[in-house]
Amino acid sequence: MPKRRQLRAFDLKQVFGFASLLGVDEAGRGALAGPVVAGAVIVTQEFLESRWAVAKSGRVNDSKQLTPSERAELFAEFEALAAQGQIHAHHGAADVDEIERLNILGATKLAMRRALEGFWPPSAFARREEPDLFAGAEEVKNFQPQISARILVDGLPLRNFPYPHDGVVNGDARSLCVAMASIVAKVTRDRQMDELDAQHPGYGFAQHKGYGTEEHRDTILRLGRCPQHRVLFLRKLFAGRVDPAQLDMF
Repeated sequence: MPKRRQLRAFDLKQVFGFASLLGVDEAGRGALAGPVVAGAVIVTQEFLESRWAVAKSGRVNDSKQLTPSERAELFAEFEALAAQGQIHAHHGAADVDEIERLNILGATKLAMRRALEGFWPPSAFARREEPDLFAGAEEVKNFQPQISARILVDGLPLRNFPYPHDGVVNGDARSLCVAMASIVAKVTRDRQMDELDAQHPGYGFAQHKGYGTEEHRDTILRLGRCPQHRVLFLRKLFAGRVDPAQLDMF
């Protein structure tokens, strides 16, 4: 079986016993500037057996393995699928101030939580007893069953995360819905970095998207940081490589 087709086969196994499967991934965790963005995509067994999934899901892969044009084309197809109700997609972000305050792991979890809150609050997954035969009408009306969705997060399971989930190491290369979420996160963040490029000209955000390329590092040393740079990331990057007095510019 071609490797990319294994993503769909993996999800068909994971969705068994659930109404839906929800993949979550992030983009921008290792960048020197800009937000961290999480994507979340819901698929069902019906979708995984649909004509689109059978014929076209083989083009989906970890977003890092796709070209910008391939990601943009797939993102447009995801939007069309969402408009048809075949899938559901959402994204969430944590900005630079939140990254500095919570550290990158905490900010990543915040972005993922915001992406998931686009579908359901964490409380929707709490187990609740079904009303018994003698329950009043109001009790029956207010009853909400547990959401029947399995959440797959790329990487190891997250500690102190409000949504029940399973971690899938290299999930964006193993699970179709996680790979789709990685594309949603990457395309969304890249577009945000394009906007930041216009707000902070001279740093090249539209080209390197905030990552630590040699050109980006040289520009920071020449111009200093802008408000979209992550201070702690810069201090770690340049510690031992520049005069300690220069660290004040970061």
